[in-house]
Amino acid sequence: MKKLLLSFIITLAVALGALAQDIPARPTPPRLVNDFANALSADQRAALERKLVAYDDSTSSQIALVIVPTTGQYPIADYAFKLGREWGVGEKDKNNGIVLLWAPKDRKVFIATGYGLEGAIPDAIANRIISDVIIPQFRNEQYYQGLDQGIDTIIKYASGEYKADPSASQGEEGPSGFMIFVIVFIIIMIIISRSKGGRGGGGRGYRSGRGGGPIFWPYTTYSGGGSHSGNWGGSGGGFGGFGGGSFGGGGAGGDY
Repeated sequence: MKKLLLSFIITLAVALGALAQDIPARPTPPRLVNDFANALSADQRAALERKLVAYDDSTSSQIALVIVPTTGQYPIADYAFKLGREWGVGEKDKNNGIVLLWAPKDRKVFIATGYGLEGAIPDAIANRIISDVIIPQFRNEQYYQGLDQGIDTIIKYASGEYKADPSASQGEEGPSGFMIFVIVFIIIMIIISRSKGGRGGGGRGYRSGRGGGPIFWPYTTYSGGGSHSGNWGGSGGGFGGFGGGSFGGGGAGGDY
């Protein structure tokens, strides 16, 4: 009898744990703004939806804003990754999706990035967007403003308008790596010059990178092929649906 009771308790605990980890079903019809906690007004949801649809239409990258009352016993990071994978946020071949998840009852927010956008928005940048843009507004109970400004900042980084500061990438390793590269480069050029017997001098010694500067310059700016002001407020043609992007473990979050 005791064994039977213990088995029942374990089964019940597993079932309750699985229930707590369930995520909402993928929306039908598809939407990029999904407020399951009724934390925003209808007008606010519509404004954010228009912005995100316009961005999706312009770039094919997808930012899904999801608001749930709580993630239960599920860590918000795991919840966000699971949601991104099961909904398929982003395009399948590009994996260019982002999930911005907010759990009001938990007072937590998280940005999860798909594989294809981890370079544009590394963990340090995602953390900065959360801590410097979204959370200060949330602490003042300006939730819509925090989400709106956070989305604008995500868009600017994803579009290449902002770049990571040296301290946000490799700390002090960047300059030392640069100096090593320059020294090796000079040695190679000297060897090539001597092998040619001094002929053909006048080469520039570098080729242009994507940002238009020397390829050995460590922090070139990539413009993203166009000027985006961050005001993606156009109506667009309506969101066509998620494509099946893949999420790893990139992102950052915080509480308030």
